[in-house]
Amino acid sequence: MNKHTIKELALAGPKDARKVFRKLGTCSRTFTYLLNREFGHPHEESERAADPLAGGILQKGHQCGMLWGSSLAIGAEAYRRCTHPGQAMIVAMNATRMVMASFEEREKTIQCREITHCDFNNRWSMAKYLFSGRFLHCFKLADQWAPEAVQVALKGLSHTEEWADHEVLNCASEVARKMGATDEQMVMVAGFAGGLGLSGSACGALSAAIWMRTMDWCRAHPGKSAFKTPEAEQVLNAFLEHTNSTLLCREITRKQFLTQDDHTTFIQQGGCSALIKTLAHS
Repeated sequence: MNKHTIKELALAGPKDARKVFRKLGTCSRTFTYLLNREFGHPHEESERAADPLAGGILQKGHQCGMLWGSSLAIGAEAYRRCTHPGQAMIVAMNATRMVMASFEEREKTIQCREITHCDFNNRWSMAKYLFSGRFLHCFKLADQWAPEAVQVALKGLSHTEEWADHEVLNCASEVARKMGATDEQMVMVAGFAGGLGLSGSACGALSAAIWMRTMDWCRAHPGKSAFKTPEAEQVLNAFLEHTNSTLLCREITRKQFLTQDDHTTFIQQGGCSALIKTLAHS
């Protein structure tokens, strides 16, 4: 860490979120970068690999990219703070849920399309988003929420005692594992599980697979934007074929997970095993 303590950084919070957003180009990468920087551990490759999660996963309008990006950085910090990957996964999930609650309290939704009023796959809707100035709301939101996101994340990350030395499994980390992830990378995506923070929204295993494939792409293409890559689209297409174009966790699993133990039990009993295999080999 530099001369500032984490506590001091949280109190000050990032004051340049709008500027960073304009420079980096996507909300997801921006918040991975901002939180990594505040925690004192920037990682350009993993931050750039968050690009495809912008616009609600490849611009599909689901959970806001600011949340996916924040969760990645939270997972990385949880891994550094905890002594065991299972403990870190629990901490990452709990902190992700707290950050999501903070975001939803401000915006009344976590869904990109409801925030932007835009279907990014429709050129007329996209044009309206740009020419109406609605895009400025995203810059304003980033600027206003970033300091709060850091503070809430740090509060969640401080609860490292919440672990009882039992097996912790989740869909996102399992996909990452099957794709060759390190323990750290498995923890980084742990908060994605159950539709991001167990919310039941768009599939967290899908986002984990996209991020892992994009990490590979970033290593082969240093310095280039990973916003749109054939590899990410390939993962999405394989997912949609397997799920008959269903993206929501609660519809795929026919469950709403209330706790991480619920989700662990679901995975232990083979839940989503075929989907996880499909994503891992996409």
